Amino acid sequence: MSDYTTVAQVGAIPEGQGDTFVINGRMIAVFNQAGEYFAIDDLCPHMGASLGAGEVIDGEVTCPWHAWRFRVCDGTWCDNPKIKVDRFDVRVQGDQIQVRVPE
Repeated sequence: MSDYTTVAQVGAIPEGQGDTFVINGRMIAVFNQAGEYFAIDDLCPHMGASLGAGEVIDGEVTCPWHAWRFRVCDGTWCDNPKIKVDRFDVRVQGDQIQVRVPE
């Protein structure tokens, strides 16, 4: 089982936004949706845009390049639930946001 990695302090990611972090060699997008944190693969499967740069509305992040929308809670593409990006466990320890990404 892989360990959690601290990526940011609570409050560093504004509500309704995300940020991108490299964990175990992978680009991971971490989002703040109504004070709860979620982590999914940062790369949009369509053309590789950074999902961490997208805006989060009602639990969905919109890809900044071509407006593909993904649920931040589980990585599901909103237009075709058969397509997903990876999701990762997130926890808050004290004032630290931590993500677990398998090696």
